[in-house]
Amino acid sequence: MKQRILFVCLGNICRSPAAEAVLNDTLRRRGIERDIVVDSAGTYGGHAGERADSRMRQAAALRGIDIPHRSRQVREEDFERFDAIIAMDDNNYEALFRLSPSREASQRIYRFREFMRRHPEWSYVPDPYYEGREGFELVLDMLEDGCEAIADRAAEGGF
Repeated sequence: MKQRILFVCLGNICRSPAAEAVLNDTLRRRGIERDIVVDSAGTYGGHAGERADSRMRQAAALRGIDIPHRSRQVREEDFERFDAIIAMDDNNYEALFRLSPSREASQRIYRFREFMRRHPEWSYVPDPYYEGREGFELVLDMLEDGCEAIADRAAEGGF
């Protein structure tokens, strides 16, 4: 049975679609992309249907990563459909708990920081939307770090 992982940030135009693309790239490199379904969504629906921020797409492209995702808002059925729902920061983590339809479903919610190995100084993935290029690069570094650990966990039996 396939494992299903959903990344969540606020607008689903920077961090979470980049996490989706980074994890898909990591899984492809490991040859396990058929075993895991990856998606992303936002707790805010104001960007629904939009592509990821052009600055994030550009920064990812320089690393050989394509971000084809179109923004969407988290839906109630996501809590049943996904084995792991991974929030980029505490605000979205708390919002997911409020949106969760049951206590059982809320047990599938994680913070991305739980998977980061090389960025102990950060307790969340910062929103690069109002930052310069360095902000997008930092976020991609963090996502590459955490997605390696997520891929490890998925390969070892999952969530």
